[in-house]
This record gives sequence, C-alpha cells and structure tokens, in this order.
Amino acid sequence: MIRIGNASGFYGDRFSAWREMLDGGELDVLTGDYLAELTMLILGRDRLRDPDLGYARTFLRQAESCLGIALDRGVKLVTNAGGLNPAGLATALESLCAKLGLTARIGYVEGDALARPDALTANAYLGAFGIAACLADGADIVVTGRVTDASLVVGPAIARFGWTRDDLDALAGATVAGHLIECGAQVTGGNFSFFTELPDGGRRPGFPIAELHADGSAVITKHPGTGGAVTVETVTAQLLYEIDTPYYLGPDVVTRLDTVTLTADGPDRVRLHGTRGLPPPATLKVGVNNLRGFRNSMTFVLCGLDIGAKAALVRAQVEDAVGTDGLEFVLARTDHPDAADTETASALLHVHLRDGDKGRA
Repeated sequence: MIRIGNASGFYGDRFSAWREMLDGGELDVLTGDYLAELTMLILGRDRLRDPDLGYARTFLRQAESCLGIALDRGVKLVTNAGGLNPAGLATALESLCAKLGLTARIGYVEGDALARPDALTANAYLGAFGIAACLADGADIVVTGRVTDASLVVGPAIARFGWTRDDLDALAGATVAGHLIECGAQVTGGNFSFFTELPDGGRRPGFPIAELHADGSAVITKHPGTGGAVTVETVTAQLLYEIDTPYYLGPDVVTRLDTVTLTADGPDRVRLHGTRGLPPPATLKVGVNNLRGFRNSMTFVLCGLDIGAKAALVRAQVEDAVGTDGLEFVLARTDHPDAADTETASALLHVHLRDGDKGRA
C-alpha cells in the first residue's frame, strides 16, 4: 500500500494544511494542487512582470515550515505549484534548502508549454509518468507544470507498484482516487450538500488521504480527529464533481466511472474498487489563456418605490456616459414591499463592462 495525502486544492487553500497533514499521521506522499485554469492566467501575468516567476509562490512559504519534517519522515512531496515555470520553482526550492541547511533531491516535470504567439499561456495537460520517473530516480520533491489533477496521485502509485502504460485498470483506479482527493477538503465534506449532517457541521473539514493498492483499488480516509467526514455520500458527491460522461478522459487512461464501486470500510473510510480503464485518446487537452482587454463592474443600490423605473433611469444615464458597447445590466430584486429598514427595501443593479480600452472600463 502507498498512503498519499493532499494538502491543497487550489492556489490560496488553507495555508497550514501541509503542516497539519505531516503532523497528523503516517504518510508516504503528500500532494498539493494549485492550478485551476484561472491560476494559469494569474501566473502568466506574474511572468509578464518578472520572467523568473510563473509559479505558486505560496508553496515556497508553506515549504519553509514543513520541508525539514517531510525529509526527516521520508514523506515525498509532489505538487503542480510549478505552474508555468517548474524549473524556476525547483531552483527556488534548492535555495530554500540551502537556507534551512537541508539536503533534498528535487525533480521537475516540464514539456506541457506550447508555443502559441497569440496566447498568454498555452499548456497541455500531461499525465503521471513524468512524476513517476522523478520519484523512481530518487526525488524527495517533485514539481510539475500543467498535469491533470489526478496525476499527482497516479504518479507516486506508478513509481511504487511499477505499473506500465498497459495496466489500464490499475491506472484507472488510481485516477479515481486522485480525482477524489485533489480538491482537498471537498471529499471530506466541503462539497457535500448535506453538510449539516457532518459531525462538526462542516465547519473545518480535514484534508483527505488515499490508501492505494497494487491493483488500483483504494481507501479514501483522513487523519483521526480532523473535521468533516469520509462517507459513501461525501465521496459520491466529489466523484461526480467536474464530470461529463461516464468515460473520464485522461492522458494515461480513459477511466470508466460507471464501473466504480464504493463500499463503507469503517469510520471515515470508503473503499473504491472494480474500476476499469480503456486506452487513452490520441490527443491531449490544452488550456489557453489570452489577454483580450479589460472588464469592470459596479453595483447601484436602488431603494424604495419604482425600482424598475429607477433601474431604467440608471441604465440610460450610464449608456449616455460611456456608450452601449460591452455593457451588461443585471437587476437583482432583493427588495421587499413594506420593508422595515433600508436594506430590505433595496434592489441591486449590477453593471458589467468589457472593453479593449482600459480608460473606458
């Protein structure tokens, strides 16, 4: 078995989670996902200002407090915080190790960036075998650019169990486990509609762990004493997150989500088994970001009588001031008749503008 935890579901997630996961119990690998599609745009703008940037700088600050602990305990760290510049983050981590008096083998995976002169960023979603190669070569920390979120979990499993590209069922099972834990505390109740039924009411769910086995089956769990819960229901909620068809396309395997079986395996433990995989498609998903001008918004508070007429008046005034191109008006009727106070007597008129002219926006 390999025990893989997660400490970040997005750029800006709980800062203390890396330390909490390392202190909370046994792990073999600790992963962190930082790269939503919007994040690539943010990192692209960072790199416009400074070519040495382009990675999630938060991870560096988090690593400062926990890198020594991970190395002492033999916990491998795997993260896509490299963003647009995995080599840059690897170099920054080497400097951090020198500052802390630590010795670490740092590997990084690149090759996702595509040359698109018309784009700010263009990145293919790579798979898990690059991560596995780094770990097999003795890396203590692996930094990637744009890989699929699940690859952060699949890669360490490949390295541990020696799977090849033909082990489709095992890869598919690990992909399900990776999909479930990559968004951090969502699978432990953060993405659960019935959060009021959780032991702590969903107030501070713990971060998840996947216990993966050589056949690709897994148990989703969390450290003892942490908030939220891991149940068949919370796992089901996250299994269906960001899903289209039952055929979940990935760079290493097409995972058949209609074959997954979830079984309760004790308190805060859910077993995944039976997952089947098919060969991956011939093409990769690519995310592209462009800078296409500017946007701005403001909200008018319309109070009292004749809300519709007031909204029409404001619209006419705004259009007279800046023109009609690129404007959008949304009236939220949050007002109530015979209201007892100003707030409940008020509606909100939201005005949005998109334009290539920064001054007009």
